[in-house]
Amino acid sequence: MKWTDSRDIAIALLEAHPDQDPQLVRFTDLHRWVTELPGFEDDPKKSGEKILEAIQAMWMEEAD
Repeated sequence: MKWTDSRDIAIALLEAHPDQDPQLVRFTDLHRWVTELPGFEDDPKKSGEKILEAIQAMWMEEAD
């Protein structure tokens, strides 16, 4: 997975953190959790606020 794979990342986060409310996740934690996902193979430094917002929004959508 790469930073641009928002839906795949969101699904993986939902599976890895099923009891977590995506709206309450700090971006520092979100960034760490994404980089710790199995299959994540992108440069940790290539993310930014917009990418993390997109992932968070997709995670909220998948959680509903």
